[in-house]
Amino acid sequence: MKKEVARHQYLYHTLDKPEISDQAYDALLRELIEIEEKYPEIKTADSPSQRIGASIQKEFKKITHKVKQWSYDNVFSFEELSKWQDKISKILKNAGEDPRKLEYVAELKIDGLKVVLEYEDGLFKRGATRGNGLVGEDITENLKTIGSIPLKLNKNIDIVVEGEAWMPEAELARVNKERERRGGELYANTRNLAAGSLRQLDPKITADRRLESFVYDVALFDNANGQSAPKTQKEELQLLLALGFKVNENYSLCANLGEIQSFYEKWKNLGRKEEYGVDGIVIKVNDIRAQVALGYTGKSPRFGIAYKFPAEQVTTVVEDIVLQVGRTGVITPVARLRPVLVAGSTVSRATLHNEDEIKRLDVRVGDTVILQKAGDVIPDIVKVLTELRTGKEKEFVFPKHLSDCGGDGRIEKIPGQVAYRCVNKNSFAQKRRKFYHFVGKHCFDIDGMGPKIIDVLLDNNLISYNFDIFTLKKGDLLSLPRFAEKSVDNLLSSIEKSRGISLSRFITALSIPQVGEETAIDLAERFGTFENLEKTDFDELQSIEGVGEIIAREVKNWFADKENQKTIKGLLQEVKIEKVKKAAHQTLSGKTFVITGVLVSLSRDDAKNMIRARGGSVAESVSKNTSYVVVGENPGSKFDKAKKLGVKIITEKEFLKIIKS
Repeated sequence: MKKEVARHQYLYHTLDKPEISDQAYDALLRELIEIEEKYPEIKTADSPSQRIGASIQKEFKKITHKVKQWSYDNVFSFEELSKWQDKISKILKNAGEDPRKLEYVAELKIDGLKVVLEYEDGLFKRGATRGNGLVGEDITENLKTIGSIPLKLNKNIDIVVEGEAWMPEAELARVNKERERRGGELYANTRNLAAGSLRQLDPKITADRRLESFVYDVALFDNANGQSAPKTQKEELQLLLALGFKVNENYSLCANLGEIQSFYEKWKNLGRKEEYGVDGIVIKVNDIRAQVALGYTGKSPRFGIAYKFPAEQVTTVVEDIVLQVGRTGVITPVARLRPVLVAGSTVSRATLHNEDEIKRLDVRVGDTVILQKAGDVIPDIVKVLTELRTGKEKEFVFPKHLSDCGGDGRIEKIPGQVAYRCVNKNSFAQKRRKFYHFVGKHCFDIDGMGPKIIDVLLDNNLISYNFDIFTLKKGDLLSLPRFAEKSVDNLLSSIEKSRGISLSRFITALSIPQVGEETAIDLAERFGTFENLEKTDFDELQSIEGVGEIIAREVKNWFADKENQKTIKGLLQEVKIEKVKKAAHQTLSGKTFVITGVLVSLSRDDAKNMIRARGGSVAESVSKNTSYVVVGENPGSKFDKAKKLGVKIITEKEFLKIIKS
């Protein structure tokens, strides 16, 4: 009887392949309990009856782990994962190992509660929480209630294993419904419920909840009893399965980081559909010998890393709202936030766009807000949690003056728009931002000349106009603090390399109001040379698709300004503008693409270059003239607008097929 009940428990809880109904199983278990009550001498520690819960405990005893329990370090991007591989490759090389032979096992990171299980001669001896890594709490009786944790292994060996206890989503819903009926506090998520259930002093309460488990590591392998020790992580998982543990079948042997990334991308969305929580993947070096060579840091194994999925939304506090003057004088309100990790990076600021957006959100200094990274990977405040207000929050009112605008600091609302701008168009704050923009990636792309270098050059009066950058000499820079000879040579070399520039990037670098990267490309393709653009008339400008009346007026006004003419003259003496080349293969001629969301296999810039190289064009906004909207992960409002207008929506995979064809 005992063996038969145990077999059905294994089929149901571990293999998910029950042979009999729940009612039939319950009847068998009741019968076994009655027999053991009648003949107590036949009741053993591995009897299935032990899963129903023992007597109530007064408190949990402390257990010193036989093997120290570690927690994995986290990475949040492929770049960080690559750095981890570089680091372990160096360690292995120094240890005389060949890092080129590295293989990895990628497993799902289950969002539950870590448990440590000890077996002696194949029998479940005790189980504990992770605790502080050295000492945990004895929750043996509660762990016995979990059907997928074997009370007796399929081999009589001494072993310590590690795994995760987790709670299905359906069980969370059931328990919360019951607690709500009784007026109790609800559990926030499955992990909280799993942890709360395993820390019940009455095991019968734990037994009443459908806890599950996955076991994923052999921590200690003592009395093997003829069983050879696994040589790889994959063999460990196979051994655990053979011993009778429930092992998550969704793991993959990966030959390189590319295969790991594919596994990550696959489960980033699929993980949400599982009945257990998945908050990332865990990557382990497959070879146990290499694991030993890599060893541990003070708190984590070097041979493994957790690659976390992006958090889509988080909460944080608005600590201040400040006004930022852009390079064209437009003033943007920015929320300064209590630093928070979202979608893989720490965020401390979020744009509030304009006065109307502040009013729409009703956001105030001191508010708790929900923050997310929008489809364009820009931090965005989604909602204010007004129910958390204390009364100390402060409303934000646009001032009439702003010191960063220079002069008397007056600001004004731009006619026909919701934005404000500085009345004085030559403030020092604007000047700095124009320089930052000028040397940036999408403009002259001067490597090594970031904002800090620009600030030093401006503060020491070495540059006043952007063309002054190209007149800098070695002696000018060596006189500055913390400028060594090698760094000066590198900077001057970068400046020299940047003298040749495409027409579109040259136009972008000029900081013409309303003219961004895409509009600059449209202008470059239309006019071919800078001279043609400069002498064109208003009517021709506004007739260009994507330009229109407002942009055309800004372009003509910019060229009419005397200071801007001086800038153009100085620049044309120092740089060479490359001729516009027509795309060799016009397979996408006449097609306009809009990209929204995060692309997985290529960067947004790469996608844009692919389109333009085939004669297509890229737009920033969706209109009825848009040919395709390419949708990546977490798309923004452009996706909704495309659906509304009936514009063809394609995935990244479909986009690449179009490119290849």
